Amino acid sequence: MIGYVRLEVRRTLRDTGFMIVGVATPLLMYLLFTNLGGGDSSQDKMDYARFSMIGMAAYGALGAALALGPGVAEDKARGWLRQLRVTPLSPLQVVLGRALTAGVTVLPAIVTVFTAGALVNGVRLAVWQWAAAAGLLWLGTIPFTLLGLGNGYGLTAQTTGVVSMVSMMGLSVIGGLWIPVDVFPRWLAAISRWTPTNRFGDLGWSVLDHRAPGPGTVGVLGLWLAIFAGYAVLSYRRSARTV
Repeated sequence: MIGYVRLEVRRTLRDTGFMIVGVATPLLMYLLFTNLGGGDSSQDKMDYARFSMIGMAAYGALGAALALGPGVAEDKARGWLRQLRVTPLSPLQVVLGRALTAGVTVLPAIVTVFTAGALVNGVRLAVWQWAAAAGLLWLGTIPFTLLGLGNGYGLTAQTTGVVSMVSMMGLSVIGGLWIPVDVFPRWLAAISRWTPTNRFGDLGWSVLDHRAPGPGTVGVLGLWLAIFAGYAVLSYRRSARTV
């Protein structure tokens, strides 16, 4: 299975579309959002640079996790999944291999935005904060990886691409990854706190505040993890009957 994961990681990182959406776009957005305008105080700019660093890293990791879906759907359409079924790999190993691939390919988005935060915007954190924020965001992509798998196994290649893009943009905006939830209308802020992306971002924001993620964050992410896992399993079982 290690060889299969290596193959999928290489295929993904060589995909120009993936590199643009999952790495270059969040990096560019972070640099633009944090370096346009000049009216705020230096402390306000630094606070926003730290907040946006977490938000854009989460946005990039979310896009990289959901990008798993179109790849799976394309493999399904080309018959690659059918070929995998005649290899020694079990169905569980194939699914696990794809999930592990996403676990590797989400890292560039997190690392590049964090690097820009430190080198370009002068964000300074303790070593443990850098490590904790990156590690928690990495773990927090698991629900979105399952959502991507569910989309890929359950939808066509074209539909998966559209659904993944709409999900990424919609969840990012409503979840507060681009704009702080504090400036949302009260009703939208209440909805936002039930989204997986808002709690995903809170994994990193909590580290900036020198605290552990709260039980609400863990509980909401756990709920979405269960929902997306059920969706992925159901989609895989349906695709197994037709592929």
